[in-house]
Amino acid sequence: MQATSERTLPAPYAGLKVIELAEDTGGEFLGRTLAEMGADVTKAEPPEGSPTRRIGPFAKGEAGPDRSLHFWLYNSNKRSVTIDLGETGIEALAPLLDDADIFISTLQPARLAAAGLDLDALSALFPRLIIVSVTPYGLTGPWKDYKASNLTGLAGGGPLNMCGYDDHSIPPINPGGDQAYHSATAFGHIGTLLALLDRQRTGLGQIVDVAMHNAATMNVELANPFWFYPRVNVQRQTCRHAQPSPTQSALFQCADGRYVYYTLILSDSRAWDMLVAWMDQKGMAAMLTEPEFKDIAYRQQRFDEIQSLVECFFLCHDSREMYLEGQAQGLPVGLMNAPEDLFEDEHLRARDFFVPVDMGGDVGVVEYPGDSYRFTAFGSVPRARAPKLGEHDHELLGHRAAAE
Repeated sequence: MQATSERTLPAPYAGLKVIELAEDTGGEFLGRTLAEMGADVTKAEPPEGSPTRRIGPFAKGEAGPDRSLHFWLYNSNKRSVTIDLGETGIEALAPLLDDADIFISTLQPARLAAAGLDLDALSALFPRLIIVSVTPYGLTGPWKDYKASNLTGLAGGGPLNMCGYDDHSIPPINPGGDQAYHSATAFGHIGTLLALLDRQRTGLGQIVDVAMHNAATMNVELANPFWFYPRVNVQRQTCRHAQPSPTQSALFQCADGRYVYYTLILSDSRAWDMLVAWMDQKGMAAMLTEPEFKDIAYRQQRFDEIQSLVECFFLCHDSREMYLEGQAQGLPVGLMNAPEDLFEDEHLRARDFFVPVDMGGDVGVVEYPGDSYRFTAFGSVPRARAPKLGEHDHELLGHRAAAE
């Protein structure tokens, strides 16, 4: 793979101008994914700031519009202007949209109407503009103005029903991160890219209508096919994919109290031989080296005994040791990392995943998560801090302020 210094092309979205009117993570994350690929993204906020600026935790435990770590994460590499939409939103946004390529909005239809923003009228006024609407339920349908959050999005879309534990007396559990918003972002980015490709052909923009509800419904793994065809419901399992019937546990506790993830598949003779050889190297294979265990059917009959031996094997060694040795054996052993483990992860560090960003003020330099991908030809975009509220008002709206 070519070194960064040998790249000659600009970043993928260099030259694209994006205006973002987003009040939740779905729209903000979409703006960030475009910005980190080179687009010039300006976030339009109300005078009091985006609601996401009030989401904690905050830098050094001090709340403030410019101290939200959540806002920092989802708004890096953007600019910020403050705009009071009032009842004439199109007039307020027109100076920004005049030469924009993409407009991201998370306002639902009723909010759009209250702010004087008609997306069809906006599209007619700026025919080259690609309008990407990312809302809970889309721009049409009986639920189009219903309120939602990431959690209710996961619940209504179906993924939450599959997240939890083997013990079904425990209710479904919200997975970490804003997964419903992130799903909407992924579909929003794909839709944006397709609209850009179409504009190259026609010279015209269009409205891309993304519903978080639809996006979440596309992320229920086996639940949809099992219900659509044999009419069978899947059931949630601890750290395993939801299935129609329970499957064996894949979590193994180690001597240090940590867990590794390993699926014991008795029908795979090659994987079985590698596991037994590994256990035998450590003097813990016991009866598993006996010839009878070469037979798949025999192994399946003795599953409980095998599972107990494997549990003991892992329990006698530290998790990191088992992870590294298992990988060396060619077995897909997974290490269950905590956030602090990821921060020190040698592989992430070797790939320069964490990048230093100067936040200024009393915060100074912090480390941001970097890009998950690398290009051999496209240039990369240095990570820049999230903007302060209205930081670019004078630069981008100075002419309007002077007129007022």
